[in-house]
Amino acid sequence: MARPVAAIAVCCAAALGGGPVGLSALAASLPVPVPAVAEYQFLSAGLVPPAQSDCASVGRRCFTPSAMQNSYNLPPLYAAGNKGQGVTIAIIDSFGNPNMASDLANFDTQMGLPHMCGEPGQACGADTPTFQHVYWNGKTQVKAPPPNSNGTGLQDRNAWALETSLDVEWAHAIAPLANTEEGFGSTQSLLNLRHAFISAAANGVTVLASSGDNGTANPGKTPVKNPSTIPFPTVGWPASDPLVTGVGGTYLCTNPNTGIGVDSTSPPANCQQNPGVREVGWIDSGGGFSHVFARPSYQDTLPAGSTPIGAMRGVPDVAFQASSRTGTLVYDTAPGDAQSGLICPSGNPCSAGWYVVGGTSCSSPQFAGLVAIADQIAGHGLGQINPTLYKLANGPDYSTYFYDVTTGNNQTDPSVPGYPATTGWDPITGLGTPNAANLVPALAAG
Repeated sequence: MARPVAAIAVCCAAALGGGPVGLSALAASLPVPVPAVAEYQFLSAGLVPPAQSDCASVGRRCFTPSAMQNSYNLPPLYAAGNKGQGVTIAIIDSFGNPNMASDLANFDTQMGLPHMCGEPGQACGADTPTFQHVYWNGKTQVKAPPPNSNGTGLQDRNAWALETSLDVEWAHAIAPLANTEEGFGSTQSLLNLRHAFISAAANGVTVLASSGDNGTANPGKTPVKNPSTIPFPTVGWPASDPLVTGVGGTYLCTNPNTGIGVDSTSPPANCQQNPGVREVGWIDSGGGFSHVFARPSYQDTLPAGSTPIGAMRGVPDVAFQASSRTGTLVYDTAPGDAQSGLICPSGNPCSAGWYVVGGTSCSSPQFAGLVAIADQIAGHGLGQINPTLYKLANGPDYSTYFYDVTTGNNQTDPSVPGYPATTGWDPITGLGTPNAANLVPALAAG
């Protein structure tokens, strides 16, 4: 029997507009969540994934699971029999993807990944990992907005389908066997939503959240139709919560075919302009300092050369590849109209087939896959991992556990200051990206 959920990847969040006055009123006051997929490019239809040349033709490099696994040094874990078996990853997305099981089946076939019980026609044996799609109301539909729709654009179901495909396919690839704080009506209304994180920490469940895809310049939630940018640096919740591991993003400049070595010749320009650099802080990676949560004790000490953290919580804690310019290949057939072309006139993804996708919503489920393997090695859920992450970073073997990202900036709006990537911790990539073969066993050992 599979163990209970041990890792949760939150790739989006809802901001509360008013104080709690009962469950129905609370639900009514929640703005619609927004999928955290920030960048995507449709590449090809059909079952077979596009070639690297197809990605280069649109100024990008695309990563398959094997190349991504090599980039973050996962093969030694797999060779030792550690693939996350027996551990459950929960991914929370609105609307979902009604074709998720069949999309996952083709992704696994094309990428050489283990098939999962729950895919169409897949046998369910004792050693077969299981996929289960749980719907809030027992079903899900993904439909394009009607022509000339005057909606807010937040219930972007096609984008949610792509988000779901990204999260499921890439959490499985790593473990094979946000809205802003200022978007809340009050600090108390935000704090009222933390009970799930408190319960998770008490029950050995690790919660990871995307740090956001707007750099330091986040929009307010109102007015809904024409939100304005908050005129000072902000961070997103739940990544800003001290009980959550916030995951930022990078451009990954390793070889896209093998994941081994640095490739400064292939697109995109972000890699070409930084010769010899393995990863660059993604410009859209959310990060900065909380205006709600005080600095947790685990951030009291940082590696030498780090960006200082003052009295308030620093975001993010860690990072993983995020930009679609160095993105992951995702298979998604859920868009209801499945029109030809790159992007629908409304801006929604509506072509069925293969996409290269980016966003810190790409980072969070992949890091959740690492936590699942650590849980499997430990034999139990690790719960909150942040104290261990910072303890390892502050020890003598920091560079053994993390790839330190020291290049890049997350200023997306010239009127809102951003932060540079620095040695050690910084408000774009946190402590850095994982050297999985070393970091995962160390996390398991606590």
